[in-house]
Amino acid sequence: MITVTKGFGLSLYASDLGDIKQLTVGDEGTLFVGSQKSGTVYALVDSDQNGQVDKRYLIARGLDYPEALAFHDGALYVTEDDRIIRFEEIESRLRRPSRAREVYANLPSLDKKYSRSMHFGPDGRLYISIGSPCNVCEAASPFGSILAINVDTGASEQIASGLRSVIGFDWSPDTNKLWFADLGRDWMGDNLPADEINRLDVKGSHFGFPYLHGSDVVEPAYDKPENLNITLPVFELPAHVAATGLSFYRGKQFPPRYRNQLFVAENGSWNRSSKVGYQIVMLDITDGKVSKRETVVSFLDGEFPVARPFDVINAPDGAMYISDDLKGNIYRLFYNAPEQSQEMK
Repeated sequence: MITVTKGFGLSLYASDLGDIKQLTVGDEGTLFVGSQKSGTVYALVDSDQNGQVDKRYLIARGLDYPEALAFHDGALYVTEDDRIIRFEEIESRLRRPSRAREVYANLPSLDKKYSRSMHFGPDGRLYISIGSPCNVCEAASPFGSILAINVDTGASEQIASGLRSVIGFDWSPDTNKLWFADLGRDWMGDNLPADEINRLDVKGSHFGFPYLHGSDVVEPAYDKPENLNITLPVFELPAHVAATGLSFYRGKQFPPRYRNQLFVAENGSWNRSSKVGYQIVMLDITDGKVSKRETVVSFLDGEFPVARPFDVINAPDGAMYISDDLKGNIYRLFYNAPEQSQEMK
């Protein structure tokens, strides 16, 4: 059983896509899907606009962990091993994509597995988060940071550090400030430490990892450098919910109170005695502060996860797409009518 907030509907947009992770949408509405171990990138098209994919194209196969995607100026950008590659004019070449071109080659090697994601920012640069390759450790830069890359020149700038595993990030439509979720460390018990929602107010800020988790959980294994200033989270999520996807809602289909608010995909717990997460939540932001967190879709039926939402992004028609890395599905969240059923099987 999947539970959906009153007024919303949830439909199966695409299925059987393997170990899918992150999503991005092209200018013409094509939905691109990255994967992890399967090494594939798909393009999905709903040509009759009935809310269900009827054409799918294999853009690439045999890549090393192409989970992070971004679209900009007609091109699809994909992380692959220790580099970023670009497929030019991709939406006009879905059947026969052009040969990918390398645009950046200074990512850490995948010898040590770490999370990463990327989006183009308001300034036209490509922002990529590079997670730490450990549960808790002092890893060398650029691990545990967010970089901003000029894809024309290759110049890069580190804009944030002290991060453990940032996958979901987006810019506020109201302020253009960068918000991101950081996953807390494991093996400190069911309820510690919190997953974090952070905001970058000052370029170059350090967000605490590995010395401080959440707002007040001190790491016993490492001493904080004496002169290090740490930026605290603007909001704490429950421990182990694993906030992997994060998007501000920019559409007009949902009621006004959801607009410009922050939607978060909680991928769900594994390092906990009972399950939490496995849901899409909305964070209500007022005057730069999170005033409440409310569930919009729950994929957890008791202790049984029906899906594990990984990414949540805006769809061109005002709906939202949700990737599920448990079953390889993509769901479409839309606003229907208040009288509709709240549950689906």
